[in-house]
Amino acid sequence: MLFHSSLRKELSRSFGATLVVLVTIVMTMMLIRTLGLASKGSVNPQEVFLVMAYTVLGYMPTILSLSLFIAIVGTLSRMYRDSEMVIWFSSGRGLTDFIKPLFRFAWPVLILIAVMALVGWPWANSQTIGMRKQYEQRSDIERVAPGEFRESAGRVRVFFIDKETADNSKATNVFIWSIERNMQITTSARSGSIENIGNSRYLLLNNGQRLEQPIAQTGLKISEFKTYGTRAGGNNGLAGDTTPPRALNTLSLLRDPSDPSRGELAWRIGMLLTAVNFVLLALNVSSANPRVGRSGNLLLALFAFVVYYNMLNLGQSWISSGKYSLGGFMVLLHGGVLLINLAWLGIRQNNWGRPVKPGSSTAAVLPTPKIEPT
Repeated sequence: MLFHSSLRKELSRSFGATLVVLVTIVMTMMLIRTLGLASKGSVNPQEVFLVMAYTVLGYMPTILSLSLFIAIVGTLSRMYRDSEMVIWFSSGRGLTDFIKPLFRFAWPVLILIAVMALVGWPWANSQTIGMRKQYEQRSDIERVAPGEFRESAGRVRVFFIDKETADNSKATNVFIWSIERNMQITTSARSGSIENIGNSRYLLLNNGQRLEQPIAQTGLKISEFKTYGTRAGGNNGLAGDTTPPRALNTLSLLRDPSDPSRGELAWRIGMLLTAVNFVLLALNVSSANPRVGRSGNLLLALFAFVVYYNMLNLGQSWISSGKYSLGGFMVLLHGGVLLINLAWLGIRQNNWGRPVKPGSSTAAVLPTPKIEPT
């Protein structure tokens, strides 16, 4: 049918262009953010692009929802501006007739949003958190590059080494400056090596000197040693399961009755329900008077998207803190938005509360009732 095919074709072009632009913007922002984390020592510089890819993949449900919303608003607003909607209304089409082609176009995107929110989001988060934990659990000596001053994991010590072995386990000409027990401690040694003791890793220094100077007092203590051990930071393994809810798979969240897991589950399911409501919301906010600028309805569309999406995130924190139940919040937010959309669509479909005088310009855009052949 011409009505369905022409609408879906234009929606496809608009959705594709919007998706490319949004993905490019998000990738640029995530690249800058990841480079900042790498410069602070939180992310391995060799894994910057991998971390960025996982982060963008985690944001895909939001990107897809926004792309779908912008594509529908942009397409329908253009049809209003070019008076194409007047032609469809005059041929017997009403606003409710746009629901079917819109959802026929949107259903693959909605399925992709559901998959990315329920599967892709936790998987991407778990991969990112795993890489960051693995990188942060390196020993302090492994963080140091020869000829460079580097801070330790807790940012309480500064390391410098002259040379290191290929396996990063030994170093020569080691210099360590730290603040411990209100004293500035400077330690230097000819060599150092990493030893595993229990769940911790220690740096054993050989043939060196240690200077201790109180911060608030005068005096200096100098001592020499043949062997000296200091904790190098990092553990051999993970100390317990500290996986956040956003990195847990959906089945684990369903089995966990805790409030944080319920809050995360509300966000994942809510992304799909939000996308469905965005389709109807875009249909309602797309109306524009051809004689008036279209900035008004675009600002309204942007405002509606921001408020709805922020309410979804705010509801996640409310459920996680125990203020609201999962079912009650889902019905209140998503069910309420659905009722508002249907009521708004009914008002616009039947032009309730909008008296029209015969011969006025508004009367030309009223939907013409369908006439079924007898």
